[in-house]
Amino acid sequence: KGDLLSPGVVHIPVGEPRLVDTDVGAMIDAMRSGWISSAGPALEAFERTWADHCEREHGVAVSSGTTALELAVEALALKPGDEVIIPAFTIISCALAVVRAGATPVLVDCDPGTWCMTPDAVRRAITPRTRAIMPVHVYGHPCDMTPLLALAAEHGLAVVEDAAEAHGAEYLQGGTWRPCGAFGVSSAFSFYANKLITTGEGGMIVTDDDALAERLRSQRNLAFDPARRFRHLALGHQYRFTNMQAALGLSQIGRLPELLVRKRWMGAAYTERFANHPALEIQQIREWARPSYWMFGIVLRDHVLFDAEHLAERLQLRGVETRPFFLGMHEQPALRDIGLFANDRHAVTERLSRRGLYLPSGVALTEIQLERVCDAVDEVLR
Repeated sequence: KGDLLSPGVVHIPVGEPRLVDTDVGAMIDAMRSGWISSAGPALEAFERTWADHCEREHGVAVSSGTTALELAVEALALKPGDEVIIPAFTIISCALAVVRAGATPVLVDCDPGTWCMTPDAVRRAITPRTRAIMPVHVYGHPCDMTPLLALAAEHGLAVVEDAAEAHGAEYLQGGTWRPCGAFGVSSAFSFYANKLITTGEGGMIVTDDDALAERLRSQRNLAFDPARRFRHLALGHQYRFTNMQAALGLSQIGRLPELLVRKRWMGAAYTERFANHPALEIQQIREWARPSYWMFGIVLRDHVLFDAEHLAERLQLRGVETRPFFLGMHEQPALRDIGLFANDRHAVTERLSRRGLYLPSGVALTEIQLERVCDAVDEVLR
């Protein structure tokens, strides 16, 4: 929609990374070392350091957050007819991981305040065919993990945590703040360009299971037989991650406290402007959550006579780039075309997808830019 930008208006991007000299230098050092592919000291250090941050024993870096989810779900060895409960309000990667494992995704609606799946909705969705639950920390706000983990234990279910949007976010468990990524059989992260820690593209699975970590490392690299090159023990994948990317990621992990301060400043500033806005709702922060504010979303109240698409067009004219909220999984043509969710309705997800968008939220966002964004939103809504 660049053609909608009014002449002379300066563009504010929705999510711009902030790379510094140490990030660039780390990548140059990796290139000069000759370790430019899917092995090397930076890769091992990146996996170890991020696993430590997540209070996990193992990290397995892969090509994207989507492939991290795919490998994590594939490792559950699901059978046709098995079900995995996922939120309706999420990215399609969650559903794809289940479908590609040969199982069936079952959707639950989200909480209208946090926009995350609720334990009550999950409990109602459990059937004798349920094998796993996939909580998603939406836009950096943690799910309520304690009751979800209790439900999983009660019914003998695996938990695969989607922490792709939650770098640095924390959940209060038993009086202790724990990092998102610390829960369940395994947890998946994305390091895409707009994530708090970025490697351009890339992802990681973290886990405490030694055998699972070994299997994941094999599966990401075509399942080679360690005893005989070009002999393959399973139908693996080429989901490798490079040492150069890892060098960038390792540098960014060192800057995580600084990046979180920046994100939480942004979240507090937007909240101050919009928490009591007569035309808007914002994500509600629960007492057990320390969000990382991956993206800051706003939702038009029902009395506003236009939708989020129209708001986005009006903001674009003022130089403010936005993104729409997720379209619910039950409304995805690709999933409907394979016979999924034909009769599903999820009212909260549908309302959010039509009336919600997120504002510029990158770590490079300046105070002046944020004020311009807020002024533009106020101007349109007046």
